[in-house]
Amino acid sequence: MLGQPIYIKMPQVVGVRLTGALREGVTATDLTLTLVQMLRKFGVVEKFVEFFGPGLDVLPLADRATIANMAPEYGATIGFFPVDAEAIKYLQNTGRSAEVLDEVERYYRAQGMFRTADSAEPQFTDVLELDMSTVEPSLAGPKRPHDRVSLSKVKESFLAALAAPLDKDGFGVPADQLGAGAPVAGSGETLRHGSVTIAAITSCTNTSNPSVMVGAGLVAKKAVARGLHMPAYVKTSLAPGSRVVNEYLAKAGLLEPLNALRFNIVGYGCTTCIGNSGPLDEPVVDAINGGNLVAAAVLSGNRNFEGRVSPHTRANYLASPPLVVAYALAGRVDIDFEREPIGTGSDGQPVYLRDIWPSGAEVAQAMTAASDPALYRQEYGNVAQSNPDWNAIPVDTGSAVYNWRADSTYIQQPPFFEQFPQQPSAIAPVRNARALLMLGDFVTTDHISPAGNIAANSPAARYLLEHGVQKADWNSYGSRRGNDRVMTRGTFANIRLKNALVAPREGGWTRYLPTGEVMSVYDAAMRYKQDGTPLIVLAGKLYGAGSSRDWAAKGTYLLGVRAVLAESFERIHRSNLIGMGVLPLRFKEGDSAASLGLKGDELFSLPDLADDLKPGQTLTLHVQAADGARDIPVVAGIDTPIEVEYYRHGGILNFVLRQFMAAA
Repeated sequence: MLGQPIYIKMPQVVGVRLTGALREGVTATDLTLTLVQMLRKFGVVEKFVEFFGPGLDVLPLADRATIANMAPEYGATIGFFPVDAEAIKYLQNTGRSAEVLDEVERYYRAQGMFRTADSAEPQFTDVLELDMSTVEPSLAGPKRPHDRVSLSKVKESFLAALAAPLDKDGFGVPADQLGAGAPVAGSGETLRHGSVTIAAITSCTNTSNPSVMVGAGLVAKKAVARGLHMPAYVKTSLAPGSRVVNEYLAKAGLLEPLNALRFNIVGYGCTTCIGNSGPLDEPVVDAINGGNLVAAAVLSGNRNFEGRVSPHTRANYLASPPLVVAYALAGRVDIDFEREPIGTGSDGQPVYLRDIWPSGAEVAQAMTAASDPALYRQEYGNVAQSNPDWNAIPVDTGSAVYNWRADSTYIQQPPFFEQFPQQPSAIAPVRNARALLMLGDFVTTDHISPAGNIAANSPAARYLLEHGVQKADWNSYGSRRGNDRVMTRGTFANIRLKNALVAPREGGWTRYLPTGEVMSVYDAAMRYKQDGTPLIVLAGKLYGAGSSRDWAAKGTYLLGVRAVLAESFERIHRSNLIGMGVLPLRFKEGDSAASLGLKGDELFSLPDLADDLKPGQTLTLHVQAADGARDIPVVAGIDTPIEVEYYRHGGILNFVLRQFMAAA
């Protein structure tokens, strides 16, 4: 990247031996969610994960890709499968030439890396095992992708979460409000806790996996044939990961029934999974807010972190595409599909999920349409000309550099190189820093830098209004990632963020400690910047989990945060912080903000942080509280000598630019 080699420590490699085969009715998504739960529990942060074993002989490549793609959710640096005959078959089915197939296979065989059923098992740091025949139909939620719950237990699990306190990953609904409901104006329908208001078939891997997409189409086809309908309050969408999907669904006769159930194709790529579901109808929002309801979303995406999918769905479940259709038909997540009907057919008889769930043979027969190499050659052979709207955008070819527009609210020149010295300053101590936030465990990059909805009372919304952008055109944080003014204001603006400095209030709020005032995180950071006060963030375990979102580090830097002190970090975010000149610090093993009695209102200093910083160096954190001072040992979360250099230069961009300047 930018001419820089990628430095990593020699990783531990965890092997996952797969045996057996999935049972009838169990999908690749169910297998993936099971593995996510298993690997997150074991702990694979900063490790590689390789899947091996006899189970690979019956595992299609599309299923393998679904598993590998969720490596960020189980915490690994990478999850991968060996190349074998199944990989060659996939290349053939997706339109690659015979020359490419031959070249790939000969290369991997020559390298001794082509797997066969007789291949010796590799050596691993650790080995986990999963018999795929034990996998059950599953969802994950309502707040994290590794919180898998069996389909048969979803109702029980959701009802328990409703009543559980917030600090126990629940929703804290009082006992006398568990049966609350609110009418949806003009529809004759009533919303309750657990009503499904978003049902989305979305995500790059699930919607590129023919087996689950065809499965969803078959569920829809059978549901339409039985006369089932969805409640009007359910917002549905279908966002394939490839244009090929709508072609093979249409060829198999499955696009029409999906359309009949309002699963219309809305685009290709990231939609609901990253918060781009669009607004719910106002009567639905009014009912949710009026009844203080825990509404639900069910989506086939990879991530369901708090506040990510929609500001109005507090319970968010990941599920296979066929189950997304099922929950949309039911209109609620508090349903036991085994005992309760999904709806009433046109003949007046109850219809159960088992009545519309396709058999393996039905899926296999419909999937023949997805194995036509011509479809892939047709869609990708002329991909550069396939989007006339994109190609019609005027491009200024007369300038060697980009012409920044001062009036743009989408793209602005970032301030990273303002007042840029040719030589870096020496690494210096941090003195009398304030805690901008005091956070708990599993703070994700979505909590740090949300990609979805821009809340009406947020600093980012205020900025857009001041620049003449009305609410209907605010779009999302993700769409405005080219404008640091919006993204900095959106840092730590997640509506579900839990900051102990303002507990129990949720959202992008903090306390400006010199006066005790509660204000937005952005406004407080700007006040501290005016005061010349450096900032730190205190956090728990697995800080920065989830997407490798660069703005989670950029925004942290632009708020004036000098260091993040956590019990542990997710690898990519730790690296990104260093890449922006923010120092990751780890508590010593067994220590935490709670165990050390930190309240967050202290002054924090790093007196021995200096230019001779070493990877993994123990530093002294001097803590000045109202009732006295003490020193706490902490560890620099810098793992390699090159990371020391990146940090010394104020980040990788500064380091690279100075190299370019020196070579000019």
